Amino acid sequence: MKQLSKIITIILLFLLAACSKEEAILPEDRFEEYIDLWIEQDFSSMYQYLSDQALAEYDTEAFIERYQKIYDDLAITDLTIDYSIPETEEDQDPPTVFPVTVTQQSIAGEISFESEITMVEKLDEDEKSDWKVDWHPGLIFPELKEGGSIAIVKTETSRGEIFDQYGNGLAINGTAYEIGVDPGQFTEQRDQEIKAIADILGISVSSIESALDQGWVTDGVFVPLKIISPHEGEIIDEIMAIPAVLSRETTGRVYPYGEAMAHLIGYTGNITAEELEKAEPGEYSEQDQIGKRGLEQLFEQRLRGEPGIRIVVEHDGQRTGIAERSPQPGEDIGLTIDANIQTALYESFDGAAGTAAAIDPKTGETLALVSSPSFDPHLFTYGISQKQYDQLNEAPDQPMLNRFAATYSPGSSFKPITSMIGLNNGSIKQDEAIEIEGLTWTKDGWGNFRVRRVSESNGPVDLRDALIRSDNIFFAQKALAIGEDAFVAGLEDLGFGEDGLPYTYPIRSSTISNDGGFNREALLADSGYGQGEILMSSLHLAAAYSAILNDGAMIQPILEASEETSQIFQDQIISADQASYLRDALRQVVASPNGTGQQANIDQVDLSGKTGTAELKQTLDEESGTENGWFVAYPDNQELIIAMMVENVQEHGGSGYTTKKLASFFAEMYQN
Repeated sequence: MKQLSKIITIILLFLLAACSKEEAILPEDRFEEYIDLWIEQDFSSMYQYLSDQALAEYDTEAFIERYQKIYDDLAITDLTIDYSIPETEEDQDPPTVFPVTVTQQSIAGEISFESEITMVEKLDEDEKSDWKVDWHPGLIFPELKEGGSIAIVKTETSRGEIFDQYGNGLAINGTAYEIGVDPGQFTEQRDQEIKAIADILGISVSSIESALDQGWVTDGVFVPLKIISPHEGEIIDEIMAIPAVLSRETTGRVYPYGEAMAHLIGYTGNITAEELEKAEPGEYSEQDQIGKRGLEQLFEQRLRGEPGIRIVVEHDGQRTGIAERSPQPGEDIGLTIDANIQTALYESFDGAAGTAAAIDPKTGETLALVSSPSFDPHLFTYGISQKQYDQLNEAPDQPMLNRFAATYSPGSSFKPITSMIGLNNGSIKQDEAIEIEGLTWTKDGWGNFRVRRVSESNGPVDLRDALIRSDNIFFAQKALAIGEDAFVAGLEDLGFGEDGLPYTYPIRSSTISNDGGFNREALLADSGYGQGEILMSSLHLAAAYSAILNDGAMIQPILEASEETSQIFQDQIISADQASYLRDALRQVVASPNGTGQQANIDQVDLSGKTGTAELKQTLDEESGTENGWFVAYPDNQELIIAMMVENVQEHGGSGYTTKKLASFFAEMYQN
């Protein structure tokens, strides 16, 4: 019996020992749990695993917040931690030191290091064993083990530049001038001199006084006030006459063609807090400039380049590098734009409000995109005063409005498009004429709406005569003959619709109507001569005319020099014979004594084209409205097509005002 009791006792002791062994927490268990939390960047939970000594030495802020800030500032991603558990014999104590290899991606590239994590035993009141991490800052980065702080050192890079097809700089990194003052050089007229500086630079007196009140300012130092562009030569001469004013050269963004290119190229400006918040961590700093408009904004990621970044630990006046990314200059971008054509077209507006687009009908290269009036882009890059901004923003001619990116009613300049659709589906025939009587025409059910034409015809009207005289009634009737479905399909083939005509620059899509179709017969008729709800951009109008010059093939317009040229957007819009017929008719629009474009019949070059006056009426029944004047023209060598629109031409005699402006441009271009 005693023997049995002894056996049972041994068994119980064995079972208790086994249970105790099963319940024992090993160092590797806590280590692996800690590693999992680290990979998840759960720093709050990680803190609970620290040894008593580490907890006493590093409070919550020193651990959790420091980890979080470093990982956020360095944009740590793809964190991996490799380790192995050392093997031990059964009679050996479990391992307490674990080698780790930490790899992570940062704003400066990959950071990898090897380290060791030591686990220390902790006994509770019941002498139950647990294990904690003997943590130190070197586990963030080994270079922090002896103390110090993380710093990010940036090496600036150069922003890419924008050029036209001949290498002329449109947005370049040039010499700008930083204007400042030496406080010791003010005369007894200090207040008056500060007021004069403020007026010339377009800044406030209070901002100058604030700059002068900074703690480091003393006599003999340069106190910077504003950077101005080299285009502001008159300002430089005027302000340098004030004794206290100094200037020094600096590198800045320069726009050699100023207002002529402002809407296309755009400008750079200081990054805002909102833009900084939207950017990827480390992508920008508060001191950076960023593309704000036009191609500067559109191509921001390509132009900006990548600054060099070096992650260092600063300790006892020394810097130790952790990771480094070399600076990458921004990409230079070449455009198909011809700066001379762009400038001459802009100047031809002479301040009038409007837009123009010029393309090469054979290659599709965009030679000019003009919006008038415009603004000096340097004002926004180097600091615009509230007064200057208000003047631009509140000006009645809207110089801040980018008109080439917008769409407008094309008026009679649209008639060649109706002609192509009708010729293609057989609703219009070259040798067919129709009888039209009087100056107005309407149909039952149209209410007060009547189609009006400029002049009466002498006999039946064919397509050629209708184009030459710009006969609205002819095109209204032909639109009805084409029919809604065929007209819509024809327009879609020519690039109308939301995704109709792809283009590098975001230009509003041309539209058929408010709902994409013709929900009433009068609207279809009105659209046949470019009124109704038809809206087009100047670029699209020029591109559509290319089908007439390319025997029925409409060119795909391009803007970047790197894009493939001579892409066909839509082929076989009309036949070669029909294209030839339209070319002859468009020449007679200018050359014929009764042509609406005869003001473009100049000596320097034979022009062909089509005029158009778009009445901006709120309803079909409205008698009249303001007028936009169009002229789409090309020279006999067919090297370019220009679509030009001037607003409010009713004050200047209608579309003839636009025709004369564009004719003057061509006369100057071909004067030799």
